[in-house]
Amino acid sequence: MLIEIPQVFSSDEVLQLRQQLDERPWIDGNQTSGELAATRKRNQQLSKDDPVAQALGQLIMDRLLAHPLFVSAALPLEFYPPLFNRYQGRQTFGYHIDNAIRTTENGMVRTDLSATLFLSEPDSYEGGELVIQDTYGQQRVKLSAGSLVLYPSTSLHQVTPVTVGERTSAFMWLQSMIRDEGQRRILFQLDQSIQTLTAQQADAQQIFNLSGIYHNLLRRWSEL
Repeated sequence: MLIEIPQVFSSDEVLQLRQQLDERPWIDGNQTSGELAATRKRNQQLSKDDPVAQALGQLIMDRLLAHPLFVSAALPLEFYPPLFNRYQGRQTFGYHIDNAIRTTENGMVRTDLSATLFLSEPDSYEGGELVIQDTYGQQRVKLSAGSLVLYPSTSLHQVTPVTVGERTSAFMWLQSMIRDEGQRRILFQLDQSIQTLTAQQADAQQIFNLSGIYHNLLRRWSEL
């Protein structure tokens, strides 16, 4: 399930984020790669220990945890804090699958979901599409600055070469309360239906019944 979440940050907020990010020292992205990824990855990143990157990463997590669509789709349990990368001068990241386990200061995070928050406007660079292979075929994603795409970490994906301009983004992984992608999809579809019916002021008893089914399924499937 691939979910696009528009305008997590406004244009003005993205501008403020970029001003802070662009002033930081960028390093070779392969300093954070494993041996296999290093053969496919050509980009720059901010160090995960950079204090500005850490503060902006926390801002992103706080914003996402307050976003109803993100919470509905991800049912987040634990984040691997956001990192920041940029591509320019034909830099790219070839097809790969993200590592299953990431280590944080608080322990291990199983990467159920991956997310990219775009921080460059799509008309400011050429190339740089996030190409994701999923059950519905190849999905090509290039969103407006401030928008985010969420997709299963099991997906084969790549970032195509940036031939003109610069592509800056935040990327992150998270462990969901629901490990199984199919079960997450069912819960997401059910929750979206409940929200739609609520907005339409449908029969209150029917909404109540559906909400009970949702929470009983969440109780049955969650890993808490």
